[in-house]
Amino acid sequence: MDDRPLRVLMAAGEVSGDMYGGALIGELRKQFPGRAIEVRGLGGDAMRAAGAELLYHTDALGSMGIFEVLGKIRFYKRVLDEMVALARSWQPDVLITLDYYSFNIALAERVKALGVRTVHYISPKVWVWRRGRIKRIAKAFDLLLCIFPFEPKLYAQSGLKAVYVGHPLVEQAAATRAEPAPELPWYGAHKIALLPGSRAGEIRAILPTFLKAARRVEAIKHGDCSFILPTPTPKMRAEVERILRRGQGPRHLTVVEGQARHVLAQADAALIASGTATLEACLMNCPAVLAYRVSLATELVARVVTAGMTLRFAGLVNIIAERLVMPELLQRQFTTYEAASWLLTFLRPTVERKRLLAAYQEVREKLGEGGATARAAKAIAQTLN
Repeated sequence: MDDRPLRVLMAAGEVSGDMYGGALIGELRKQFPGRAIEVRGLGGDAMRAAGAELLYHTDALGSMGIFEVLGKIRFYKRVLDEMVALARSWQPDVLITLDYYSFNIALAERVKALGVRTVHYISPKVWVWRRGRIKRIAKAFDLLLCIFPFEPKLYAQSGLKAVYVGHPLVEQAAATRAEPAPELPWYGAHKIALLPGSRAGEIRAILPTFLKAARRVEAIKHGDCSFILPTPTPKMRAEVERILRRGQGPRHLTVVEGQARHVLAQADAALIASGTATLEACLMNCPAVLAYRVSLATELVARVVTAGMTLRFAGLVNIIAERLVMPELLQRQFTTYEAASWLLTFLRPTVERKRLLAAYQEVREKLGEGGATARAAKAIAQTLN
């Protein structure tokens, strides 16, 4: 048995990746019983709770939109340089990157050049756009952990070992359902969840319209409803509360820290910014409408970059279902009226609500059983051994 601690350099740039990373650290410890595991890198509260030493927190890394990212390019370069310097001095046994493709592919390329084995968890969506990335991915990583069963075939000719492990949200949702339901501060007959994103830029761009839609629903329901807004981190809670101090919110709105899946499990409907939370709504069986908005400049550049590509849907539920099942309100379609109208539709036993819940069941069947994190840890252990 190797008595030297296993050194893991890990990089998660967003809340979802941090969540997966924290769980993965726990499963890696099971794969190496009796051997200490040291983890350093980029992450958030979940990785820190699992024992990781963070160089930067996800709160500092998250940005939305092309021009928003460009505005922080010097910061990202500094983070990249510091991570590579850490790899050079610390000499980790493996680099594990989680999602956050643009930054992590650059990090993996530079760290692999130092002779460190590299693993990426959550395959980039090359099946949606830019399949040309496959060659670069194959050169940068020794192991790719895929969350959808059709993904490994895409890499079959690349020489990269791509392993299907399943989606980690499935097991996390199951764990939430198995927990005692917490007492949440609901009021009235109708319970609505508001999830305006996990990054400060998203919250500033999206939350004001969420609040106006909530006030419209509250007025139509004569106040017989309540709203809960779960935030992923204390810093994002402070951002939300700063906006709420302007007095735009509905009367019965409560902000809670964490507990997003519990909130979705108890809510009758949800208004959600595009991202992992839309899939969580499906797994918790909460009818939801997806809404998202970026700056006009970012939208125009994105249209040029994605010209000719088959980007049919924004939401994970729709991508997996291969059809529009969860309403998507994007850019100018994302209005107070449309958001409120969909919430009101889902608060009643309408055909639209029943159709969405039936589609949710199809998506859950496609995602399969839990155990993704344990399978991911096992695949990493086999690579290291």
